[in-house]
Amino acid sequence: MDSLKIVEVTSENVQKETLFCVKDITNSAFESKRKWFEKRHREGLKLKILKNEDDQMIGFVEYTPAKNAWRPVDADNYMFIHCMYVYSKKDRNKGYGSMLIEEAEKEAQDKNMAGVCVMTSKGSWIAGKSIFEKNGFKQVDCRGRFELLSKKWKATATDPKLLNWTVQQEKYRGWHLLYADQCPWHEKSVEAMLHTAMDFNIDLKVTKIKTAKEAKNAPSGYGVFNLLHDGKLIEDHYISATRFRNILKKELKGNEQVES
Repeated sequence: MDSLKIVEVTSENVQKETLFCVKDITNSAFESKRKWFEKRHREGLKLKILKNEDDQMIGFVEYTPAKNAWRPVDADNYMFIHCMYVYSKKDRNKGYGSMLIEEAEKEAQDKNMAGVCVMTSKGSWIAGKSIFEKNGFKQVDCRGRFELLSKKWKATATDPKLLNWTVQQEKYRGWHLLYADQCPWHEKSVEAMLHTAMDFNIDLKVTKIKTAKEAKNAPSGYGVFNLLHDGKLIEDHYISATRFRNILKKELKGNEQVES
């Protein structure tokens, strides 16, 4: 453990340290995430990368004051963990995830916050809850496939809660994709999905989520990626062109059966 180090990414060193999930600074996804990160960094967001003695990246954590979280949460005076990830399977179960979680905890305590909270799920593109439960987090809310866990310093502090994102879905008629640059993989997915929609002669309306308030009021639990069709949430995380093609085939087939 003594040979490990945690590096905080800032506006000054982001080109050198990169953003973990996208390391190629010539990649357009890097530039999109960098711009997003620098704006959010001024609002208190932190991105920290765990490295070994050879300066190789092991994992990272991204967290922010919950009032600025890009997820549908109501968690006044809490720190919120957007993402926490240890990349290689060989590096898991070694306490590295706990080290990253502790970074968010220490900052929350330094800022005299009530605690730390995080959304978890068994699904894709989000951490499971077991690592947080091992670190003293308790589940305080759940909705759909998502759980909300928190760790607070005072028993009297109000528990965080999830916002009801399903009430936002009905207004999206036709095909809609709402996404944010919080995840650098989204740009690649959106471009591929637009091309696929054109192949099927589908009018896919794409909207970029530009503020934390918009993300909190997004029509899915993940918040920063939302694919909807006629008021129904189809996907709430990054998908490939192949996956979207299969979705369109299924939806169009269903419509043909209804019309016949």
